[in-house]
Amino acid sequence: MSSSSDSPADPPRLCLFGAAPSTGNLGVSALFLSAVAGVLEAHPDAHITAFDFGWGSGPLPVRIGERPFTVQRRGANPSKRFWRMDTLANMRLMSRLGGLGNPGVKAIRASQAVWDVSGGDSFTDLYGPKRFWTTTHPKFLAVENQRPLVLLPQTYGPFEDPELRRIAQAVTARAQVAWARDAVSFGALHELLGKDFDPDRHRQGVDLAFGLPISTPPEAALPRPVLDWWNQGASVSGINVSGLIYLDPDAAQSRYSFRANYREVMDRLVRELIDRGERVLLVPHVIEPKGHPESDPEACERVRQALPPAQREFVEVLRPPYTASEVKSILARLDWFCGTRMHSTIGALSSGVPTAAVAYSLKFEGVFASCDQGAGVADPRALDTQETLDHLLASFVAKQARQEQLAAALPRVKQQARAQMQHLLHASGLKAPDASPSAPSA
Repeated sequence: MSSSSDSPADPPRLCLFGAAPSTGNLGVSALFLSAVAGVLEAHPDAHITAFDFGWGSGPLPVRIGERPFTVQRRGANPSKRFWRMDTLANMRLMSRLGGLGNPGVKAIRASQAVWDVSGGDSFTDLYGPKRFWTTTHPKFLAVENQRPLVLLPQTYGPFEDPELRRIAQAVTARAQVAWARDAVSFGALHELLGKDFDPDRHRQGVDLAFGLPISTPPEAALPRPVLDWWNQGASVSGINVSGLIYLDPDAAQSRYSFRANYREVMDRLVRELIDRGERVLLVPHVIEPKGHPESDPEACERVRQALPPAQREFVEVLRPPYTASEVKSILARLDWFCGTRMHSTIGALSSGVPTAAVAYSLKFEGVFASCDQGAGVADPRALDTQETLDHLLASFVAKQARQEQLAAALPRVKQQARAQMQHLLHASGLKAPDASPSAPSA
């Protein structure tokens, strides 16, 4: 496929969907930064257009490690206001009519490839048809504009509606390459594609966030006591509390079929760690304001306030603002970590920190198994409150052995992350350092 940017004198152009740069979800931000970092490491002059579900467009400054870059942000809103050019509906319509001056379509047509990561785990009909189409429209935009569609490592499904499953299968089969982020996801990809499965194009890899660069810790966001703990050599454990589950435990029990009481598990885990001599840093990973149903900062503050006054001095909350790479640099300094948001656990795992997870879906199992850390996953759907707590505390007690296992596994996982990035660049028509077109599956 030809492109207006095919000239060697022109910088490479890529479009990125499914990793919005302007969200409070640091997991999605981690995917955005990891994808951008992978491209810019190979092509510092690359022109990247990152689409989100907002409005309008404009330059977006991005810092990868210590280096500043600029990415073009462009809205692709799922609104029904089809007359607006920054809606997915208008972009699909204009694509069929030759573009007709739509700037989003123009950016896609000028690109060498369209990268799509679906938020890591949103390519499913589990959240309803509207969310399915919001995630699927960008994939069709690439195909309809005859641009190579590169599906970055992600999960596939479940697809419960037969018609939506057929649509998902059709667009996935037309992708240039499709990567799954773990063995479980790869099995789902294989099953989805059926007779269209091609081992040369459909690969098993690791989550993009394993390649997320670490930047300088945001000293302004760190509570003074936390810095004192580290300066004094105290053992500091971190806990990510999910606002989605903690703030409405009854809804979580019905939505995810929890047996365990999540709020009680989190409250008791913090108290148990303090009783064992730990200092505890509570780490929000979805940054929404107080009153928002998914606010991790509010959930973390409630956990601290639920403690007896004598214990509160041993617990601090990491308060925004900070970026995904900045919070990863903080996670890297912890002695043990427990997370409920999956990308918070990936930030810790990829930094070599022994990590446990409160897993509300199957997606945790494959990621933890890829690092030989499957024993750290506690499933509150199968375990009751006491069993979940015991499982997490067992991970804490075994943290030294788990850290040794993780240290042995990480070089392999990070090599897989590098190899898949090289393959993704090659599949997009871009050169990669030491790239191998036949980079092995993980």
